[in-house]
Amino acid sequence: MSEQPARRSTLSRRGFLKAGGALGFAGLSAAALNLPFFDVDGVSQSAAACRAPDVSETERELIISNWTGYIDPRRAEGSTLSRFQAETGIAVTYNVDVNDNAEFYAKVKNQLGECEPIDRDMIILTDWMAARMINLGWIQPLDADRIPNVHANVIEPLRGVAWDPDFKYHAPWQSGLTGIAYNAAEVGEVGSFEELISRPDLKGRITLLSEMADTMGFMLLVTGADPENFDDDDWANAIDRMRQVVQDGQLRQIAGNNYLQQLAQGSIVACEAWSGDVIQAQYDNPDIKFVVPEEGLALWSDNMMVPNKATHQANAETWMDFYYRPEIAAKLASWVNYICPVQGAQQEMEKIDASLVDNPLIFPDAEMLSNTWDFMALTDEQQQKYEGEWADVIAG
Repeated sequence: MSEQPARRSTLSRRGFLKAGGALGFAGLSAAALNLPFFDVDGVSQSAAACRAPDVSETERELIISNWTGYIDPRRAEGSTLSRFQAETGIAVTYNVDVNDNAEFYAKVKNQLGECEPIDRDMIILTDWMAARMINLGWIQPLDADRIPNVHANVIEPLRGVAWDPDFKYHAPWQSGLTGIAYNAAEVGEVGSFEELISRPDLKGRITLLSEMADTMGFMLLVTGADPENFDDDDWANAIDRMRQVVQDGQLRQIAGNNYLQQLAQGSIVACEAWSGDVIQAQYDNPDIKFVVPEEGLALWSDNMMVPNKATHQANAETWMDFYYRPEIAAKLASWVNYICPVQGAQQEMEKIDASLVDNPLIFPDAEMLSNTWDFMALTDEQQQKYEGEWADVIAG
């Protein structure tokens, strides 16, 4: 028999992104937005040389930085965090201080760039930022023998990523899909990203996401390029198309938060959207629909990593291995509503919330995942150039 499902979080990890809400265009500049768009070069380090002694055996502690709304209620009886502490004897300091990849990078770049500690044993960041930090030598290699569940249980679509194919430096925490959402009470189905940014009945009534990799990945696709393998000319065409969408008035706002509330209220009728947000919105409004665009879906992960100078790496690896137990992964997924990265969790979900077992936005099938893409890992030079141009466009 399934457990009675508890009330889930109403503030999802991705829904919290850029707490200022949505960014309009009139009268704004990149400087006024004060966004940390990689204006200072990163300083490369050697992860082998930039490490601290691991005191995990004598200090049963672990300090984590994660996104808001990205774990089941920590103080609840039987929560995954309380079970971890009880089973391992490791006391967890769990910080919800990752609000945005670029913002977090700006917060830690000086310390990590100078081989100094950031007083964290684990940080959880999105693919493109994880790749960047690994490339800079800021992330410690993991001990494969300490994380057997990770290597055994990662779902197949998340294996073999170009920037860390063998999980030497990362383990996915949760994954998600970026596609299209629309309000069926207000407008007909929006079947492609091209429709979203050009259909006359949607003019001024859509939002796109503030996360550059998501939105510009789709722009690359609609201009005939591959978001997993593109050059500066491809980028130029895509950013020009984005600029045109803004100038034509097709776009109401760039959204980092609150976009599904606007969709439910009718102030927008369609938008680029993250899968976990849509699941949560559908509990209150079944007219909110998620669409797999003709161009495909962006598949991304937020990844657990151990930064340089961490002093409790073995404890962090114990955490990773614990959350890759299928029954623990299912409990977590039942609350956060993003794609569960752990094989076997779908079967365990029967015991927790049977209504989620066949939800394709938590447990997508092979057909759905066959039409997904990820954004190419960028060099530091590309990152600074592209983020600067993106900031100019979304500032209007």
